[in-house]
Amino acid sequence: MASALLAWYDRHARDLPWRAPPGDPPPDPGRVRPYRVWLSEIMLQQTTVAAVKPYFATFVRRWPTVEALAAAPEEEVLAAWAGLGYYSRARNLVKCARAVADLGGFPDSEAGLRALPGVGEYTAAAIAAIAFGRRAVVVDANVERVVARLFAVEDSLPAARKAIRAAADAITPQTRSGDFAQAMMDLGSAVCTARQPKCLLCPLSANCAAQRTGDPARFPVKAPKKAKPRRTGTAWWIARGGRVWLVRRPGRGMLGGMRALPDDGWSARASGDGAPPVAGEWRAAGAVRHGFTHFDLELRVMALVDGPPPPGEGEWWPLADLESAGLPTLFAKAARRAIAR
Repeated sequence: MASALLAWYDRHARDLPWRAPPGDPPPDPGRVRPYRVWLSEIMLQQTTVAAVKPYFATFVRRWPTVEALAAAPEEEVLAAWAGLGYYSRARNLVKCARAVADLGGFPDSEAGLRALPGVGEYTAAAIAAIAFGRRAVVVDANVERVVARLFAVEDSLPAARKAIRAAADAITPQTRSGDFAQAMMDLGSAVCTARQPKCLLCPLSANCAAQRTGDPARFPVKAPKKAKPRRTGTAWWIARGGRVWLVRRPGRGMLGGMRALPDDGWSARASGDGAPPVAGEWRAAGAVRHGFTHFDLELRVMALVDGPPPPGEGEWWPLADLESAGLPTLFAKAARRAIAR
């Protein structure tokens, strides 16, 4: 299976800005390639390739090495990350870059990589295999789907993950394991897709147990999804003299460290209290909806023109330059709603 897949990958590998050509030998530790692999893998967590490409280009242009990123102020990195979501990744990105700079380069083993901030089992395996040529078992969502179908794993996720990982280990080759991992990812992305897999184009179809069942799309078997709770909250738009009042959210917690509009304390556990931060003639400016991993939020937008700033730290930000504030997607949507009204 490995030989067939690698032959397919040599012909059909995706051209991605962080990826070396198939068969390209890994570099010595400390060169730029491990940085680009690590950066892309962090960005790609729960995010599509299409969404990541422009952010990756911005980051490597602005911070071309891990040392440059390590020297960057965290607030600048958070602002550059705005819109990509899962903002704890950006905070860990800075911590990890500083740890790597202190070490003098990236560790080249899974164990060493696992010790870095924000680097979990999958990411450590991916960097070890792709950047350093180590044999490692790399299982992301695409690989999980391919392996579940190759072996027709009947257990439902997440319980099936142990069996899927063991099966992936059994077919991972000793050489070119980085190319093999990327080939599995590409196969899952382009051929062994979640819906309507293109089995006639698959280089592994002769080995696929799921195809022999006649219903390969049934795999991997998934447990029924639980309905996400719904929360409500309010964002407060306070404008004066062509500027809007922005606050910085606490460093820990949801959207931590990001600039944002003041809000009424909503969280994943509870809705906001709806109490305005200052007295005034507030007017409704509509509402926006946003889905987080564990809950859905409906955020009402209330606007106050020529109002005073609320108690606490914040800053008046020019409306003409609001895009550079690096608002997370939720508050960027709320801002657009307020401006439109």
